[in-house]
Amino acid sequence: MNNQLKALIIDDEEPARLLIRSYLELFPDIQIVGECINGFEGLKSIQSEKPDLVFLDIQMPKISGFEMLELLDEFPQVIFSTAFDEYAIKAFEFNAVDYLLKPYSKERFSQSVNKAIDRIRQKAGPAVGLSKIAGGTMPDGMFLDRIVVKTGQKIKVIAIDRVEYLESEDDYVMIYTDDGRYLKQMTMGYFEEHLDPAEFIRVHRSHIVRISMIVQLEPYDKETKVLVMKSGKKIHTSKTGMKRLREVLGF
Repeated sequence: MNNQLKALIIDDEEPARLLIRSYLELFPDIQIVGECINGFEGLKSIQSEKPDLVFLDIQMPKISGFEMLELLDEFPQVIFSTAFDEYAIKAFEFNAVDYLLKPYSKERFSQSVNKAIDRIRQKAGPAVGLSKIAGGTMPDGMFLDRIVVKTGQKIKVIAIDRVEYLESEDDYVMIYTDDGRYLKQMTMGYFEEHLDPAEFIRVHRSHIVRISMIVQLEPYDKETKVLVMKSGKKIHTSKTGMKRLREVLGF
């Protein structure tokens, strides 16, 4: 029994969960430690059960499978099981075990699970990179419309239109909104790439601001200025940031 591997199924569709459970009967060495219908439940179960393997849907209520992965501190091996194929290439790039496109056969499922077992038995490292998959797999021309953060034991979904500015905090980013601030383990480069440039601009290596929340520009030196945000926060621009701002605001 000690050699059994623990598996968790996260999918909002009951038939999909039943199919995985049925197919896993072929693998007596794998114990199903839980089934979850959304990313909130999935996150809690991963933290409590510490499964070796997770079968994960992408499109789910509340938060997506990708958004759930962003919140993990430690990663199990992950097999994506989804009806959507547009994320497949990036899933492999980020070292997921496999990507099962629904509907899939028992043979295809077994192939995927055997690959996962090999990784686990060989003590392969965790699926590093999965925490960055959400933005990395966004279709061209699409930008973030929300940010999911973990505050203690709670999960908060922040609508992008609530964000005033973002500030670099070493390997984290502090997100300032109209109802508080929230820390996210992500890079400024990630947000610069995945926030709509029509709404946000990077004015300094440490700051990205919502353009519509700038209420005043105060002089600082010959080439830069201080931005006054709607909240009263004052943010220095860099030379490059000031150049970008001039281009956007047309002055």
